[in-house]
Parts: sequence; structure tokens; C-alpha cells
Amino acid sequence: MLFIFFFSCAPKMQDVEAPIENPENFTDGGNTNVQEKWWTSFEDPVLNRLVDTALTANLELAGSWEQFQASIASVKRQRSFLFPDIQAEARTGISRPEPDFAGGENTRFGVSAAYEIDLWGRIRSGIEAEEFRAQANYFDYQAAAMTVSAETAINWYRLVAARKELALIEEQVETNENILKLIRARYTSGQIRAVDILRQENLVESTRNQKITFETEVQLIENQLAVLLGIPPQNLSNIPNTDFPELPGLPETSLPLELTRRRPDLKSAYSLVLAADRDMAQAIRNKYPQISLDLSAQARSNDFNALFQDWAYTLAGNIVAPLIYGGRLKAEVDRTEALKNQRLYEYGQTVLIAFREVEDALIREIKQKERITTLEKQLDLSAKTNKQLKLSFLNGLTDYLDVLLALGQEQQLQRDLINARQQLLEIRISLYRALAGGFETEREVEMEELKYLEE
Repeated sequence: MLFIFFFSCAPKMQDVEAPIENPENFTDGGNTNVQEKWWTSFEDPVLNRLVDTALTANLELAGSWEQFQASIASVKRQRSFLFPDIQAEARTGISRPEPDFAGGENTRFGVSAAYEIDLWGRIRSGIEAEEFRAQANYFDYQAAAMTVSAETAINWYRLVAARKELALIEEQVETNENILKLIRARYTSGQIRAVDILRQENLVESTRNQKITFETEVQLIENQLAVLLGIPPQNLSNIPNTDFPELPGLPETSLPLELTRRRPDLKSAYSLVLAADRDMAQAIRNKYPQISLDLSAQARSNDFNALFQDWAYTLAGNIVAPLIYGGRLKAEVDRTEALKNQRLYEYGQTVLIAFREVEDALIREIKQKERITTLEKQLDLSAKTNKQLKLSFLNGLTDYLDVLLALGQEQQLQRDLINARQQLLEIRISLYRALAGGFETEREVEMEELKYLEE
């Protein structure tokens, strides 16, 4: 009856639900499935090569993998408590003088074993907690791989944009210098004022200053890419220049519940809740009696040559039941329960943030596309306006200040459009990152070492 009583009191694994309202469906997306290796959707060979290199050589990702390996070792260590602890002992000494002591050599050799019977599942609760923590570490590794791939893609397209802006600013410097030569020639004929030359010279210097800025930006982004690729920045070889890729179709957002089952950061937070639940179960079971067995065999002799002739065996059973511990065991249960609740709320917060990231990316992409359409119309109108003002200026019908302002506006719109297209790609990368799940890397996972308890 005592066994039935304690066994019925042993806490079982509880179902875990995020402490949030039932979410409605996401804002409608597209019809394209999110690929496991999402970056291949851009069909960019350079990006594919960069991401593959980063996933293999990134040092932070390698460190995350070693943390996962350490957690596997912790699981193995915890599992060892299910087996007896066996140890050997040898001891020898010499007593002098022999008549006054028990005689000469005192040699002892023995083998002992100790084993705790996991009657209430206390040890197994500890094992399950370590397994869930190891599972969380593996999902953390997958999340780190997702972060590395996303950061690599973002920095790559920032580099593409910086190179395009640098090429554009070089063209603008050349254009502004040619216009400066033209108005200087017209100044000698008395057709314009000296202040117009000064204004154009100022524009030339301004674009040269912007050129320096973009040259710096290109170098800094290349250095950031080198770190992501796991190599010193000074060792980075030239990366071929490409254009922006065609934006793939909008991906399907699926249901919120599917997102919680797919994203590695959500699965990691969920595993930590389960680990905390098992920690609480272990704390509860520490209040129950512990039963252990001790077995020892020992040979002892005053003569080393006769050591193994006689053996003594001992088999003992122990039962230890906590009675008065000053409330220490109950306090530990309360502590682990509070930690479990903390993990549960953290899991709910992580889920809410994941939902927000999906919605944010969808809204930002829709609005960014509208912004690009507006910028394209503005640039077209600005180019037409600039062309008309140049003709009017050449015919002496327009002041040069109007031409200068129109030229500066057109050049700024050209740079804004490049930047807006790069931001659109970055927003899409954020959407893929918010929707995509984990993916396999070149590192092999010892799945047999873990007991994954996924729904």
C-alpha cells in the first residue's frame, strides 16, 4: 500500500501551453512554400556559396555546436546514476615490532558496489531534465545557424547596394564635373554668374565626399562578411560583383500553430519549460524515501601471500526517509515550481514575438513595395524635370539655381531607390527568418544520444 501511495503521488509530465490567447491566422501571404534552405529562393550563386561557407566556418556557430556536445555529455553523466557505482580498493601497511602489534604485513583488497533503486523516478526525472536541456541546446544551435545565414545574406545585399551606390556616385561625380566645365565656359562668355560656378563646385565636392563615404561602407561590410565567414578581414578574397536578384513570390504564412512547431527558437523555449517541469518533479521526489543497496567483498591478511585465500562478503540495504530538514526540501520544490512558471512565461513571450515578427515583415514588405513604386515615379518625374530645366538654361530662360536643385534631387532619388530595393530584400530575409524552420548543417547530430519528446 505504501508503494501505491507514493507512486500515485509522483508528478507526471504535464502538457505545456503558451499562456496567451488563441491566435488568429496570419495576414495573408503568398502561395510559395518556404524552402528549408530559404536563401536558395533568391537563386543567387554567390549568396549560396557565402552561406555554405559561413555555416561551415563561422566560429560562433562552431561554439554553439560544442555547447550542444557538452549537453550530450551531461545527459550521459546523468544516465550513469541508473547503474551501480563499482569501485576497487587496495591497501597495505607494515606494523613493527610484530610482537606488540597484530603482526607484520596488513594487506587488504576489496570490491564494493552501491546502487540506488529509483523507486519513485527521481533519477529518471533528472535524466529527462538533462535530455530536454540538451534538446534545447540543439535547437539553439539551429537558431544560431539561422541567424548566421540571415546575417550573411543581409550583409551580402548591403554590399551589393553599397557597390551600386559607389558606382552611381562615381558617375554623378563625373557628370557634375562635366557640368562644371560647361558653366565655366559659359562664364567666360558672360552668360552666367560667378556664384553659379561656386554652387556647382560645392556640388562636386559634396558628391566626392559621398564617394568617400560609400568607399568606406564597402570596406566595412566586406570586413563584416569576413567575420561571418570565419576568416580574417585582411584575408578575404575578392567577391564577384552582382546585381540585386529578382524578388521571389511572397511565401505562404501557414498557421500560427505550425510556426511554433517549426521555429527552432520556439522549440528551444518549449524544451526549457519541459526541463523545468522535470526539475520540479525531481525536487518533489527528493521528499520521498530513498532505497539503496551496498555490496562489498573484501580479502584481508597479515601475510600478502595468503591474501586471496579468505573472502568476506557484505550485502546491506538502506532506506532513508527525510523527516525534519527545516523546510529545505519544500523550499526547493517552491523554487523549481517558480522557475518552471518563469520558463512558461518566457516561452509565451517568445511565441508572441515570433508572431509579431511575421506580421511586421508582411506589413513592411507591402509598404516597402509601395514606397519603391513611389520612388520610381518620383525619379522619372525628376529626370524629366531636370532635362527640361537644362534645355531652358541652355536657352537662357532659367536660372542655374533651378538646374542645380533639380540635379541634386535626381541624384538623391537614384541613391534612395537603390537603398529601398536593398531594404526590400532585407525585409524578405526577415520574413524567411520568421517563417523558416531549422535546417541540417554539415555537422552530424547524434540523435540516438537524445530522447526527443516532441508532440
